[in-house]
Amino acid sequence: MKIKVALVHDYLKEYGGAERVLEALHEIFPKAPLYTAYVNLGNLGEIGQRFKDWKIIPSWFQKFPLANKLLSPFRLFACLMFESFDLSEYDVVISSCSTYFAKAVITKPEALHISYIHTPPRYLYGYTTSFNYKKHLITQVLGELVNHFLRLYDFETSQRPDILVANSKNIQDRIKKFYRRDSVVIYPPVEISSKYKVVSSKGKKDYFLVLSRLVRGKGVEVVVEACGKLGLPLKVAGLGPELEKLKKIATNYQLLTTNFLGWVSDEERVKLLENAKALIVASEDEDFGITSIEAQAAGTPVIAPASGGFLETVTGGKTGLLYGGPGIRDAESLIGALQKFDSLEFDPEDCRKNAERFSKERFKKEILELVEKNLGFVDRLL
Repeated sequence: MKIKVALVHDYLKEYGGAERVLEALHEIFPKAPLYTAYVNLGNLGEIGQRFKDWKIIPSWFQKFPLANKLLSPFRLFACLMFESFDLSEYDVVISSCSTYFAKAVITKPEALHISYIHTPPRYLYGYTTSFNYKKHLITQVLGELVNHFLRLYDFETSQRPDILVANSKNIQDRIKKFYRRDSVVIYPPVEISSKYKVVSSKGKKDYFLVLSRLVRGKGVEVVVEACGKLGLPLKVAGLGPELEKLKKIATNYQLLTTNFLGWVSDEERVKLLENAKALIVASEDEDFGITSIEAQAAGTPVIAPASGGFLETVTGGKTGLLYGGPGIRDAESLIGALQKFDSLEFDPEDCRKNAERFSKERFKKEILELVEKNLGFVDRLL
């Protein structure tokens, strides 16, 4: 008897930490088809080529006119999208879930359903997101009404998987709080072994780095303001709706030391991380923070808020600096950290060693062990 495996993912139209997890899961189970609410590989640019040979099965929503623009408004029907899939032929189902209820899939009673939770939907539980629906009174009222029902759906569907996997202890706490369930922590995979080379402290170049989508909640304005006030060289790599606002903030300071690079290729990204004095992040309540691990893999220290996933990924004083605290990530606290930074020494090898705790090989091993423990064997998985 051969064991059949299926993967389920919220949707595939952008590329971030959740999609890196999905890729690693597919490397473990290369024959597994992917079920998803919606797919648009064209949105991914060159990265979309990585998925072109996958067997991808989208939901009925894929056929809707303007589906790409309606994905967010149709959240209320996301559960129906995933419930429409027939997964009766699969013995193991692994769902990857954060915002769009992939965990809602219905499996046969004897199947093993493992759900990898990147976070309970941030917009349902008061965490900052890239879209501010409370900006206007009408959208606030409608949003709260819809979110009430979505929270009920979210709780109900969180009880369906046999096992919940949290991407960090931070998310494990949220799962316990909002879903009232225990979970297993398996950190996301980070490409470490061959991708990054460690650059010595003396080999670093004179700039700080932000590597992020330029959206609300990432706190990039805090970094631009702090570096602007101190006249520190800053490179900002990334695109997003906040770009023009950030450029305007940067021009408020006499020393124009902030350089906006826009989108960068994977090769450029690696070089930027390897050569930076430090990666600076200011995101609020970060779920995990894969970029902070990538920086450390290149021997680059991280300056980050003392909250969320950074408490697990950055060792304060050894692989970076933690500033502020929960709810505190203003420019003044970051300025204090930046002023302190040059008086400290960070060993790139310490950064690298810390990053190795989050390797892709470790992720694959832990996922397989989890499946084997709960299924009994993995040698015949498809």
